[in-house]
Amino acid sequence: MSSIKEYKLFINGEWRTSTSGETIDIISPSNGEIVARVQNGTAEEAIETLQFADKAQKEWKKLPARTRADLLYKLADEIDANTEYLAELLTKEQGKLLKVARFEVAVTASFIRYACEGARRIEGDIIPSDNPNEQIWIQKVPRGVVVAITAWNFPLALAGRKLGPALVAGNTIVIKPTSETPLATLELGNLANKVGIPAGVINILTGPGRAMGNALVESPICKMVTMTGSTPVGQQIARNAAQNLTHVQLELGGKAPFIVFEDADIDAAVDAALHSRFDNCGQVCTCNERMYLHEGIYDAFMEKFIAKTKAIKVGDPMLEDTDMGPKVNAAELKHMEHLVAVSIQEGATVATGGKRPEGAEFEKGFWFEPTVLTNVTQDMTIVHEESFGPILPVLKFKTFDEVIGYANDCEYGLAAMVFTNDMNTIMKCNDELEYGEIYVNRGHGEQHQGFHNGYKLSGSGGEDGKYGFEQYMEKKTFYIRHKA
Repeated sequence: MSSIKEYKLFINGEWRTSTSGETIDIISPSNGEIVARVQNGTAEEAIETLQFADKAQKEWKKLPARTRADLLYKLADEIDANTEYLAELLTKEQGKLLKVARFEVAVTASFIRYACEGARRIEGDIIPSDNPNEQIWIQKVPRGVVVAITAWNFPLALAGRKLGPALVAGNTIVIKPTSETPLATLELGNLANKVGIPAGVINILTGPGRAMGNALVESPICKMVTMTGSTPVGQQIARNAAQNLTHVQLELGGKAPFIVFEDADIDAAVDAALHSRFDNCGQVCTCNERMYLHEGIYDAFMEKFIAKTKAIKVGDPMLEDTDMGPKVNAAELKHMEHLVAVSIQEGATVATGGKRPEGAEFEKGFWFEPTVLTNVTQDMTIVHEESFGPILPVLKFKTFDEVIGYANDCEYGLAAMVFTNDMNTIMKCNDELEYGEIYVNRGHGEQHQGFHNGYKLSGSGGEDGKYGFEQYMEKKTFYIRHKA
């Protein structure tokens, strides 16, 4: 009898075996071994789940927002209480460092608590009418059933980021985690039941996007899709949702420029560039994907940066002294190898890294060295194609206009990082950089009260803060006439 744990579908408060009879193996990026199995759900089960969520939403929205928030506060507490278990599960399924996984669990609970704080801040407007004895009331109301599609790099945090505001606003939710890393997200089903969240309010489904995902998005029951993932998948979701004019919120790819001007604090910039490229093995949408250094500080910067890159310890993500774990799967590893090969062919130089690490501990799993490419030019593939991994191309620039042109020469527009102590330069960057998030004199990493939104092919709608919360609500306008 197999000792491998098998997860079922979480539908209407119950764990159900899919009628497909099929399962998906969840593979450890560290050693290629099977961590667990999940059900391969069907399109029919997706529709049935939406129906349960729709029915539950009719009652959930009637609860005061504060009451909904009180239940979610309890869910956040349970997430915190299970930190070590959830963190170890994240590390096993995704390959991230255990210390980073613990942070992700904490952020998941924090996302939910932040949303709960908004329960008493769902505000509308009363506007004077042009007509006598009349007022115009604009009220914010829940959309209905929200479908949340999450990515594999921070699966639990992304679920919390979407679940919190969706439920506090009065919606119910169907979460479809990616097939690479669904395990920690599925555990939310048990915690939801434990704290008494009503059946049907939170549902979690696993299965292929081409069947289950499409069914969720295309159904008229779905009133909003919130998705984090790749741009091609986001574009397909937008097309599928368009037939019902379903509201779509997308956080997609990125190719963040990291710009260091001549007057910058070099040591601070080196440290920020390092963690903004190699955190989570470079698998962060706002990561430092291409670095532009002013020619006046290039040599001094690179001497320090290369030394620190070489000192990064790649290894077992469960160990506290490890700095970087593996890529998430074989396809991602192959993509890293392809990008390096193409870069060399186009004339780039591998300053450090560029291959699978040597040693018996790296023979299994999906490992790749921290890699820095020099002699890179703006027209190279690596400057424009998202790597989403530990590969960093470095380019020189001379003038402000030159580097702004390089930075904006991109189909993405999610995040950018700038290091300078000149306020005029900061203000000019603010005016001219075509990015939804700009970090000045620090590395990447958004906060709950901000607004995480991308320009161009990096998405639409945005998340976090009061503007992200509003994505989960419709506006209803009342024209109220009364007797004088």
